[in-house]
Amino acid sequence: MTTDCIFCKILRKEIPSAKIFENDKFYAFLDISPVNFGHAIIITKEHTETMITAKSSILREIMPVAKKIAIAIMKYHKADGFNLCINNCKAAGQLVPHLHIHIIPRFEADSVTIDKQKTKRYLPGEMEKLAVKIKEVVDSV
Repeated sequence: MTTDCIFCKILRKEIPSAKIFENDKFYAFLDISPVNFGHAIIITKEHTETMITAKSSILREIMPVAKKIAIAIMKYHKADGFNLCINNCKAAGQLVPHLHIHIIPRFEADSVTIDKQKTKRYLPGEMEKLAVKIKEVVDSV
């Protein structure tokens, strides 16, 4: 844990939180500024900034926790769906540099615009060329 990380402070109980789940590796609580009521955050107990810096074992183990919490949130709120979101680095909207997953309950009639981002269009053949180049990098990682 780092001394100034807000999520580490929550784990040390220096900042209060509304806990909804905890085990030896993860802690989940309700977001204090929810997109919709029931919006939860799952954090790793071991401080790591992004999913790229996280141990592979943590990434394997966090998804079943996210599934369990998403099911509970959907059931309790009778939600029509949910967003599962991991922002990595400031440019992607990560406000707290500590790996965390947002689970946001969604409803047919909500006015949330999380999924209404402007999209771009590829020129003919551009997508296929880019896929080949990215695949080469994927194969080397």
